[in-house]
Amino acid sequence: MKIFLPVLFALCTAMCWGMYGPTIGNAQSKSWSPFKPYVFIGIAYLVLAIIGGLIAMRLKGDTFSYTGEHFAPAKWGFLAGCLGALGALFLTSAMMTSKGNALLVMPIVFGGAVSVTALYSTWRLWGHVQISPVLWVGIAMVAVGVILVATNTPHGHAAAKPAAAAATAGDSAAPEPAAPAIGGSDDADPEPIAPDSKS
Repeated sequence: MKIFLPVLFALCTAMCWGMYGPTIGNAQSKSWSPFKPYVFIGIAYLVLAIIGGLIAMRLKGDTFSYTGEHFAPAKWGFLAGCLGALGALFLTSAMMTSKGNALLVMPIVFGGAVSVTALYSTWRLWGHVQISPVLWVGIAMVAVGVILVATNTPHGHAAAKPAAAAATAGDSAAPEPAAPAIGGSDDADPEPIAPDSKS
């Protein structure tokens, strides 16, 4: 149970962040800059993080003080929030400049994030622990995996909606107008030929 909850929350994070790129890609347009949807990303953070965080603190019986020994969560929480907000800005900009190509951007983002975390931990503990050479093999495999995922994920547009598909099929099946008769109008009926009369 101790390992189940962290893994579950990590999988939920991967699911949410994995859908972040395709979702923000829907806001891509030449009519506005990447900063326009970014404002509402901040509003979502405001609603979920601040209001949700305060409610969760109340349910856990936590204090609302951030002074003294409680300054550490304020400092590190703010710095982590800045990194998260900058990451959201860079990811939004990447999605906009790539014309919503989440298949290219997302593997780089999350494959790179794993490697950055490993390198940062290695730097902090350098000289205190023995670094396994397998770590570098793993980082290289992550890079190869990013390339394989980005280049082999199915590309293309989603299937057309039934109404649009039917309209397209109807237009393509419409009969071509008949060519006009030579020497006369195609609207006029030919005059009947009277039979020869013999007296």
